[in-house]
Amino acid sequence: MTKAICNASPLLYLYRIGAVDWLSYLFDEVWVTTAVVHELEEGRRRGYDVPDPLNYSWLRVRDPQQPPFEWLAPDLGPGELSVIALALENPDCILLIDDGLARRIAQAAGLAVWGTLRVLLEAKARGWTDRIGPLLDRLSHAGMWLSVDIRRRILRMAGEEEG
Repeated sequence: MTKAICNASPLLYLYRIGAVDWLSYLFDEVWVTTAVVHELEEGRRRGYDVPDPLNYSWLRVRDPQQPPFEWLAPDLGPGELSVIALALENPDCILLIDDGLARRIAQAAGLAVWGTLRVLLEAKARGWTDRIGPLLDRLSHAGMWLSVDIRRRILRMAGEEEG
């Protein structure tokens, strides 16, 4: 097991499908940044069902030493920028992030990147769930957009091909 740095979306989606605690089983430590905490607080303030990172004893708030360079990726939000900056300072950590552009930037920088769907695959591999298909349905209902191709690919990787 290792450490992970988590952006808001994996926390949000795993929370909404009742699987957020899987992160504490997968990793020795899970870090979020203050910017991620603020994004989730803003969601709660607006009335959305989002997790409160401070309610999870296994989550730690940790910020990068150097501020993120916003000019490198003006299309990313403060949460994505801060978790990438923290991961660059801690390259031994796995970065949990779903945003496509943020993932490409992090991968180009040589960071290990997982998304919500990888967490589901890891959970199945460890026997924490029998099937991923119903979880993908729940993610879709929770607001995660999954193309037909991505859904098929994930199900194939999980050994659950749809006919």
